[in-house]
Amino acid sequence: MRALIVDDDRIAAALLSRALADWQFEVSVAHDGEAGWDMAVALAPQLAIIDWMMPALDGPGLCRRIRQDATTAHMYVILLTSRDSRSDVVAGLDAGADDYLVKPFDLEELRARLHVGVRVLTLQERLADRVAELEAAVSTVKRLQGLIPICSYCKRIRSEGNDWEQLESYISEHTDAQFSHGICPPCLAVAIADLDKT
Repeated sequence: MRALIVDDDRIAAALLSRALADWQFEVSVAHDGEAGWDMAVALAPQLAIIDWMMPALDGPGLCRRIRQDATTAHMYVILLTSRDSRSDVVAGLDAGADDYLVKPFDLEELRARLHVGVRVLTLQERLADRVAELEAAVSTVKRLQGLIPICSYCKRIRSEGNDWEQLESYISEHTDAQFSHGICPPCLAVAIADLDKT
């Protein structure tokens, strides 16, 4: 899974990068918010760890930009900061972060939070695939809806123009169904009996 680290502290970014690489992430690093945005658009990472305090564009600003763009809005974002007040946590989450981690942080806690992100992203991908399958199925199927007036004797259907038409014609016109004709065993027996009479 592709991950982006955006942190102007080069030592912290290097430590994070090494840890994520050890956890089997494909890691890219940017050292300010604008460069982070450019990499987010160019590389389409699924996950980002963003520092709050950065030159050019700060973490919350980058979170907002990520959420406002349809190509990056799906990204799972962890905001990393030394700011730990309740109002800062709320501001970070309101800006679009999915999670919030206060420095100094424990690497095992970060690993666990990243795994939560991976689970969320995996569920989102499965849901998107399922939605695409359902949309494809709906677009290829026409469905009959409402009451269909059918003659109880000859099985013809009354159309919108008050004409009576064969069941096969009506269904073919209103759905994508195609008919192949055959004869069932009881009808075959009746047909043979009728032929024997003549």
